[in-house]
Amino acid sequence: QLVESGGGLVQAGGSLRLSCAASGRTFSGYAMGWFRQAPGKEREFVAAICRDGRHTNYADSVKGRFTISRDNAKNTVYLQMNSLKAEDTAVYYCAARQDFVSDYAFLRLTDYHYWGQGTQVTVSS
Repeated sequence: QLVESGGGLVQAGGSLRLSCAASGRTFSGYAMGWFRQAPGKEREFVAAICRDGRHTNYADSVKGRFTISRDNAKNTVYLQMNSLKAEDTAVYYCAARQDFVSDYAFLRLTDYHYWGQGTQVTVSS
Protein backbone atom coordinates (compact mmCIF):
# COMPACT_ATOMS: atom_id res chain seq x y z
CA GLN A 1 0.00 0.00 0.00
CA LEU A 2 1.25 3.47 -0.91
CA VAL A 3 0.00 6.59 0.87
CA GLU A 4 0.94 10.05 -0.36
CA SER A 5 0.90 13.19 1.75
CA GLY A 6 2.20 16.74 1.66
CA GLY A 7 0.11 18.22 -1.09
CA GLY A 8 -1.65 21.55 -0.78
CA LEU A 9 -2.03 25.08 -2.07
CA VAL A 10 1.11 27.15 -2.62
CA GLN A 11 1.96 30.35 -4.43
CA ALA A 12 4.08 30.32 -7.55
CA GLY A 13 7.75 30.25 -6.62
CA GLY A 14 7.06 28.38 -3.42
CA SER A 15 7.98 24.87 -2.31
CA LEU A 16 6.30 21.68 -1.18
CA ARG A 17 7.61 18.28 -0.14
CA LEU A 18 5.54 15.25 -0.96
CA SER A 19 5.96 12.00 0.92
CA CYS A 20 4.90 8.49 0.01
CA ALA A 21 4.85 5.91 2.77
CA ALA A 22 4.91 2.27 1.73
CA SER A 23 3.76 -0.68 3.79
CA GLY A 24 5.68 -3.93 3.82
CA ARG A 25 9.16 -5.06 4.77
CA THR A 26 10.88 -5.13 1.37
CA PHE A 27 10.77 -1.45 0.40
CA SER A 28 14.42 -1.60 -0.63
CA GLY A 29 13.40 -4.07 -3.33
CA TYR A 30 11.18 -1.57 -5.11
CA ALA A 31 11.97 1.13 -7.62
CA MET A 32 9.77 4.18 -6.97
CA GLY A 33 8.33 6.91 -9.12
CA TRP A 34 6.24 10.05 -9.02
CA PHE A 35 3.69 10.86 -11.71
CA ARG A 36 1.14 13.63 -12.04
CA GLN A 37 -2.15 14.22 -13.77
CA ALA A 38 -3.61 17.64 -14.50
CA PRO A 39 -7.31 18.10 -15.30
CA GLY A 40 -8.08 16.95 -18.82
CA LYS A 41 -4.58 15.60 -19.37
CA GLU A 42 -2.97 12.20 -19.29
CA ARG A 43 -0.90 11.04 -16.36
CA GLU A 44 2.74 11.92 -16.93
CA PHE A 45 6.12 10.98 -15.54
CA VAL A 46 7.74 13.35 -13.06
CA ALA A 47 10.64 11.59 -11.34
CA ALA A 48 11.94 8.14 -10.48
CA ILE A 49 14.51 6.57 -8.20
CA CYS A 50 16.07 3.14 -8.21
CA ARG A 51 15.75 0.75 -5.29
CA ASP A 52 18.87 1.88 -3.47
CA GLY A 53 18.65 5.56 -4.39
CA ARG A 54 21.82 5.71 -6.47
CA HIS A 55 20.10 6.55 -9.74
CA THR A 56 17.34 9.00 -10.54
CA ASN A 57 15.48 10.25 -13.60
CA TYR A 58 13.46 13.43 -14.11
CA ALA A 59 11.07 14.84 -16.65
CA ASP A 60 12.60 17.76 -18.50
CA SER A 61 9.87 20.03 -17.18
CA VAL A 62 10.99 19.55 -13.56
CA LYS A 63 14.76 19.13 -13.87
CA GLY A 64 16.59 21.52 -11.58
CA ARG A 65 13.44 22.25 -9.56
CA PHE A 66 12.33 18.87 -8.19
CA THR A 67 14.36 16.30 -6.27
CA ILE A 68 13.35 12.72 -5.59
CA SER A 69 14.87 10.86 -2.67
CA ARG A 70 14.13 7.87 -0.49
CA ASP A 71 14.73 6.61 3.02
CA ASN A 72 14.61 2.83 2.97
CA ALA A 73 14.74 2.66 6.76
CA LYS A 74 11.48 4.62 6.87
CA ASN A 75 9.88 2.96 3.82
CA THR A 76 9.33 6.41 2.36
CA VAL A 77 10.04 8.21 -0.89
CA TYR A 78 10.00 11.99 -1.15
CA LEU A 79 9.55 14.59 -3.84
CA GLN A 80 10.95 18.00 -2.97
CA MET A 81 9.39 20.58 -5.26
CA ASN A 82 10.92 24.04 -5.47
CA SER A 83 10.24 27.07 -7.68
CA LEU A 84 6.74 25.80 -8.30
CA LYS A 85 4.82 27.04 -11.31
CA ALA A 86 1.12 27.17 -12.09
CA GLU A 87 1.65 24.41 -14.65
CA ASP A 88 2.80 22.08 -11.86
CA THR A 89 -0.79 22.00 -10.60
CA ALA A 90 -1.96 18.38 -10.69
CA VAL A 91 -2.73 15.33 -8.65
CA TYR A 92 0.59 13.69 -7.81
CA TYR A 93 0.80 9.91 -7.61
CA CYS A 94 3.41 7.67 -6.06
CA ALA A 95 4.16 4.40 -7.83
CA ALA A 96 6.20 1.29 -7.05
CA ARG A 97 7.74 -1.49 -9.08
CA GLN A 98 9.21 -4.59 -7.53
CA ASP A 99 12.84 -4.84 -8.60
CA PHE A 100 15.41 -6.93 -6.77
CA VAL A 101 17.83 -7.05 -9.68
CA SER A 102 18.47 -3.77 -11.47
CA ASP A 103 19.46 -0.27 -10.37
CA TYR A 104 17.23 1.47 -12.88
CA ALA A 105 14.90 4.38 -12.25
CA PHE A 106 11.92 3.50 -14.44
CA LEU A 107 10.23 6.14 -16.56
CA ARG A 108 7.01 4.69 -17.97
CA LEU A 109 3.58 4.37 -16.41
CA THR A 110 3.45 0.77 -17.52
CA ASP A 111 6.68 -0.01 -15.65
CA TYR A 112 4.91 0.33 -12.32
CA HIS A 113 2.67 -2.19 -10.59
CA TYR A 114 1.40 -0.35 -7.53
CA TRP A 115 -0.09 3.12 -7.17
CA GLY A 116 -1.13 5.44 -4.38
CA GLN A 117 -4.38 7.37 -4.25
CA GLY A 118 -2.78 10.70 -5.14
CA THR A 119 -2.36 14.05 -3.44
CA GLN A 120 -3.47 17.38 -4.88
CA VAL A 121 -0.92 20.11 -5.55
CA THR A 122 -2.28 23.49 -6.53
CA VAL A 123 0.02 26.36 -7.47
CA SER A 124 -1.55 29.79 -7.63
CA SER A 125 -0.05 32.35 -9.99
